[in-house]
Amino acid sequence: MTHLVWDWNGTLLDDLALVVTATNASLASAGGLPITAEEHRRDFRRPIEAYYASVLGRPLRADEFAGLDRAFHDAYDAGFASIALAEDALVALESWAGTQSLLSMWFHDQLVPAVDRHGLTRDFIRIDGLRAEVGGGHKAPHLAAHLAAMGVDGADCVMIGDSVDDALAAASVGARCVLYSGGFTDAIRLAEVGVPVVDSLTEAVAIAAATESARA
Repeated sequence: MTHLVWDWNGTLLDDLALVVTATNASLASAGGLPITAEEHRRDFRRPIEAYYASVLGRPLRADEFAGLDRAFHDAYDAGFASIALAEDALVALESWAGTQSLLSMWFHDQLVPAVDRHGLTRDFIRIDGLRAEVGGGHKAPHLAAHLAAMGVDGADCVMIGDSVDDALAAASVGARCVLYSGGFTDAIRLAEVGVPVVDSLTEAVAIAAATESARA
């Protein structure tokens, strides 16, 4: 049975509104103008430093990006307690017959208790977040390490996420990918990647399962 890797922010966790609020707090700290949710979904990309540079209209020094990252996470942490899971997250998780794991680019020491608070720890055989002080990079090397730690081959894996970077990470290890349009990236940008794009997590799991059946 194929293994399923879930993304967290913008996928299982419905935190787009908070991310936009935190992004605006971060931009304001550098003299930038606020963005809307649709602008975020249209323009957001990794590495996040490049996204900030594009929105601010200038390159960033490493220390300046570190400050923006801190401002973002301070604002995000302040509002996190009120954030809920995506509407069909629980049903989607329960509908997958194989093993599942969680890979996030959010800080590991915050991710693990958050997942537990939502009662999801038992659903995953492994949970990995970012083990660094400053984030913002690509997901591909983290996915490779995540799969290696479980002894899972990329060819036996499907990833469900909400960003172009999720699809690129999956491709880098030979995994398949289904993208969810309800998160951080609009459906038009996701469709350009060439993998299935769906409007619900339950549909994402159904496509992942159908892909598995086709391979059997």
